[in-house]
Amino acid sequence: MDMMKRTAVVATAAAGLATAALASAPSAAAYDYNGCAWPRVCFYLTAGNWNNASPTAAYQDVTSSYQNLGSQSRGADYVRNTRNDDRAYLRYIRHSTGATEYLCVLPNQTAYFSSAYTVTGIRIDTAATCP
Repeated sequence: MDMMKRTAVVATAAAGLATAALASAPSAAAYDYNGCAWPRVCFYLTAGNWNNASPTAAYQDVTSSYQNLGSQSRGADYVRNTRNDDRAYLRYIRHSTGATEYLCVLPNQTAYFSSAYTVTGIRIDTAATCP
């Protein structure tokens, strides 16, 4: 009887420790990246901003239409999506044709725009995958 009581106490203590560890463990997917705080989509105007982990602008609101970018985000070289479950659509201009095009950036991914393109807008959407 004493052995069964000890086994029950040990099992209860182990279950309590496991529950405490799970409750206090940080989310593996929710994290900042290169100076971009979760859950934002950050813009880096230049490669220097990117290399120094210094975003020049950030957006985080889900919208149903595109937001025009301001002076600290329009024409950015890099865009980082630190959101876990939301994609970010970027509107940009292709300089060779003048056409407006769109790019879907998956959660926790980075987009690079060379000087052949100018990013002009963002729309954050509540889906984790791109069509």
